Amino acid sequence: FCVPHREGILVGCGNPLLDISAIVPMDFLNKYAMKEDDAILAEERHMPIYQELVDCFQAEFLAGGSVQNSLRIAQWILGQPKVAVFFGCVGEDKYAEILAEKARAAGLDVHYQVKKDVPTGTCAVLITGTHRSLCANLAAANNFTIDHLEDPGNKALVDNALYYYISGFFLTVNPPSIMKVAATAHANQRPFLMNLSAPFISQFYMAPLLAVLPYVDIIFGNEAEAQAFAEAQEWPSEDLREIGKRLVAMDKLNPSRPRIAILTQGCDPVLLIQQDSVQEFPVTKLAVHEIVDTNGAGDAFVGGFLSQFVQGKSLDVCIRCGNYAAGHIIKNPGCTYNGKPDFVE
Repeated sequence: FCVPHREGILVGCGNPLLDISAIVPMDFLNKYAMKEDDAILAEERHMPIYQELVDCFQAEFLAGGSVQNSLRIAQWILGQPKVAVFFGCVGEDKYAEILAEKARAAGLDVHYQVKKDVPTGTCAVLITGTHRSLCANLAAANNFTIDHLEDPGNKALVDNALYYYISGFFLTVNPPSIMKVAATAHANQRPFLMNLSAPFISQFYMAPLLAVLPYVDIIFGNEAEAQAFAEAQEWPSEDLREIGKRLVAMDKLNPSRPRIAILTQGCDPVLLIQQDSVQEFPVTKLAVHEIVDTNGAGDAFVGGFLSQFVQGKSLDVCIRCGNYAAGHIIKNPGCTYNGKPDFVE
């Protein structure tokens, strides 16, 4: 009953990170000058956090990295291996083995660039009640270079894809690689999707973000990320709909495919913002006792969306599947799932 999909139709680039996740008290966040629902890059003062989580709390190791998460979720819902291909950089160590194993178990076709002299990146996931705070030590992930995409086998995978997805997080690592993938998508008139990823991207990496934005057909973000973008652009409005409309109206290389913005706002409705319309898609509210961990909910939303988008489904089906996937992931630790997906169009 299920039409098989061609392998490798979706390519993603991002930072493959091993999540080290634990429930912690608020004073642990305070100790490291972190806030609830933060998403930051580790500085020198944060470096002890990873070992402390392992030594002092019941830490779980989970496959992470925003794009890799999204592609794993898309694969889970599609139920057919190797529809999605992932590029990112890891070290030559145990953590890289765990990441590759978890990714392949989900059916994801990973093509890591391996750097021998740097450890695989990690992300501390600090869970306080229904909040989660992220602190990423990119390590090897930060060493991705464009020559990995120019390798003939990998270049063929990029050229062969029909859909492309990259996180804003990857802007901190290697903008030339993003521009190369964006240019490939544009030359072949194939959809290029991107995520605002975190407020700090708009605050500190606006130049590379603005360079790639003209290529972006669909932009994802949550309310905090959209507001950070608006502030960095000195837009007057804090209204999410207005911000979305302005995002959609920014310069675009291929005007025959107008940009779409999809903005999530936790348990409030998802906004689908197109040139001349704003639609709302309600989110099924979960009871507090059902919420295990909101880490990965945004990644899962995109994964659910992509699983339908690569099948040519309508945007409303894509968004409903995004909401379905996010709701499922919130009931599990990290960006993990259990059982078979039961999304109904």
